[in-house]
Amino acid sequence: MTFKFIEIENDGAVRRIWLNRPEKRNAQSQELLQELDDAFVAADRDPEVRAVILAGRGAHFSAGHDLDQAPRFVAGSIEDHYDYEARFYIEYCLRIWDLRKPVIAQVQGAAVAGGFMIANVCDLIVASEDAYFADPVVQTMASAATEILSHPYTMGLRRAKQFLYLGEKMDAQEAYRIGMVNKVVPTDRLAEEAMAMAQRIANGSPFAMQLLKRSLNRAADMQGFRNAVQAHFDTHMFGHTTQGFRKLIEDGMKTALAKNKSVA
Repeated sequence: MTFKFIEIENDGAVRRIWLNRPEKRNAQSQELLQELDDAFVAADRDPEVRAVILAGRGAHFSAGHDLDQAPRFVAGSIEDHYDYEARFYIEYCLRIWDLRKPVIAQVQGAAVAGGFMIANVCDLIVASEDAYFADPVVQTMASAATEILSHPYTMGLRRAKQFLYLGEKMDAQEAYRIGMVNKVVPTDRLAEEAMAMAQRIANGSPFAMQLLKRSLNRAADMQGFRNAVQAHFDTHMFGHTTQGFRKLIEDGMKTALAKNKSVA
């Protein structure tokens, strides 16, 4: 497969998928997300791949959705907008969550909004010392968080409320302290440490690993994860019909872009 916005790297039974728009802080355009989904589908089907790393080229993991494209997708009907976000955000993220192989997010710099969302549907997160996480959507976009509300499951309910209500930026050490990040490493060793973790996973029985991941995800589903995600997505989309959100669109999203850049 030929890609323009991502890169594929194989190291034994580990496949590393790189977001490759460093000049845009790996902002997630429609084209990048389509390529990313294609790459994950291919990794899932490849019997030689036993573990996957999701990484970002450049200084940042991902600054989130490409807001330069947003007016193009929200200017039409709510039906078309709903279908677009359901496909490119919910379906693609849950495909990573449901992947039969364990997925490690290798995070440096910013993991903001959509970048935060995609890192948190991975099984594990290895972060560099300069990494930080933020979901400022309620503050910057007049909308109810990102499309997938994994926050109560990855950081606990009360911490999630603080993080979201205030639009806080959380550094890697705090994310590790609350259990959202598995390991924090020096920035110059990030790729090496993520690969070492992935190789250790790849050494295990692939079918046993697949069964274990299924059981762990089912445990989250028994706690309401998937139903909560789907319910929140509807709430998130309802927020796009409000006057506050529509005013952002009418203003050309300049205010939202400025606020997001101040975080990312």
